[in-house]
Amino acid sequence: MALSRHVNTEHILKESRDKETKPRSVHHLTNSNQDTVHHSTGARYGSRYGTSSVPKYKIPSDGIDAETAYQIIHDELSLDGSPLLNLASFVQTWMPPAADKLMLENISKNLIDQDEYPMTQDIHTRCISILAELWNAPSHHHAVGTATTGSSEAIQLGGLAMKRIWQEKRKAAGKSIHEPGPNIVMGANAQVALEKFARYFDVETRLVPISVESKYRLDPKKALEYIDENTIGIYVILGSTYTGHYEPVKEMADLLDEYEKKTGISVPIHVDGASGGFVAPFATPKLEWDFRIPRVVSINTSGHKFGLAYVGVGWVIWRAAQYLPKDLIFELHYLGSVEYSFSLNFSRPAHPIIAQYFNFLHLGFHGYRDVALADLKNARTLSRALEKTGFFTVLSDIHRPAGHIGGGSTTSAHPVNDGNVEHYEPGLPVVAFRFSDEFQKKYPDIRQMWIQTLLRAKGWIVPNYDLAPDLGQIDILRVVVKENFTEALLDRLVADIVEITERLIKQDSPAHALATLGFGSTPNSHERAHGRVEEVEGKEKSSGTYSKPC
Repeated sequence: MALSRHVNTEHILKESRDKETKPRSVHHLTNSNQDTVHHSTGARYGSRYGTSSVPKYKIPSDGIDAETAYQIIHDELSLDGSPLLNLASFVQTWMPPAADKLMLENISKNLIDQDEYPMTQDIHTRCISILAELWNAPSHHHAVGTATTGSSEAIQLGGLAMKRIWQEKRKAAGKSIHEPGPNIVMGANAQVALEKFARYFDVETRLVPISVESKYRLDPKKALEYIDENTIGIYVILGSTYTGHYEPVKEMADLLDEYEKKTGISVPIHVDGASGGFVAPFATPKLEWDFRIPRVVSINTSGHKFGLAYVGVGWVIWRAAQYLPKDLIFELHYLGSVEYSFSLNFSRPAHPIIAQYFNFLHLGFHGYRDVALADLKNARTLSRALEKTGFFTVLSDIHRPAGHIGGGSTTSAHPVNDGNVEHYEPGLPVVAFRFSDEFQKKYPDIRQMWIQTLLRAKGWIVPNYDLAPDLGQIDILRVVVKENFTEALLDRLVADIVEITERLIKQDSPAHALATLGFGSTPNSHERAHGRVEEVEGKEKSSGTYSKPC
């Protein structure tokens, strides 16, 4: 009979510990010279929690010293994955020591306390002007915006502004704002934050199906089929989280211009530039996606992604004050002066905003451009290397010549490894890939998800997940190339992926993944050919010990 039951590890550990005995008074514990023995609990590793449970579900009666508390939590957190090897997340994981120092100095400041921290508020305002100018607002001095806790809040503020403007127009025309109610259009590849806005603020979500032909992103022509007089706007994504593709903002705007001429219905665009808002302006400044397009009324971005600040800061900018309804702005009179707030959160840390301004000063335009170009270069190298293995098909297109999205044979005046970014399809430094059709046909028992699991055993965090609805039968692996993913790490990642895949191929049973977990950690790469003692022919028979003669 199979053993099948839930094992409660906490209960087992509780039953397995030594039974407590009543402690004797410390004054009764003496040495041979009758001197009192004093316990210095702070000097012992972990203090009293070295051999007893750390409180998890209720606050302890007595506290412990700060250093011991630090050590206990530090040790537990060491079980987390390494941020350096976390290739799943878009979130920045490194800043220079000077930035660390600056953030620590300002970690106690609350951004909402504008009267108490006037210079912090000035820095906040400067960042808004810098982003408005970077995104080609008609007048960056008159554009309005705010810092947020991330792109999720920023997207919701942009959606709220479009909803309120739609409501005002409906009321002015004597039409109902409830029947049938507002809707918003976005690609089925939209990140969950976009759908959160619709669900939280009672707006119907209209997801436009994606396809291989639409490059796994919003299809502007198909999007028109989902628009009507109750559409408050369209979310267009500059950098899909699935594959890194930029959605065609200009094409969508042109089609909406034609739609307005035919119907009289004006539909605005909010650009979700969570990642691309800090890549496109620097890597491909000629690309039109921002406020140069009149139909784009607002843009959001994450400062903690390719804005290169630590996590906790996002931004939303409106092209002009008229696109941010006044009834979404609150006057505050109880903090010592009249202050204004248009955010979902109230209190929030100021140090991420200060870190963003640090990056603007430290890097400047050319510094950001250098980082973006380096990221894209490494991403192109990774894309080509994966395809050259013959094991994988790359879905992202940043390594393909401009104008030839989707792969296949193309003719181009530029060599395949031309370093000019303008010669390639614009997009995020993201590499989305899957087993090739030939590989799947030849090795149908090998599951792609095993690559994720076996890479994690080596420390790499590379997610394997399904594409958006309508292509959900396709699962992909994805690598986000960031500033600290250097060429040396890229080389090791490719070697590890190839080694894992080759070992899976060599197995001859459905237990590929489990069997492969047992192999060594040294990658089967070109490095093993250097400085390595080779196997000697005619070696003696093994004696059976772990130490065997060559």
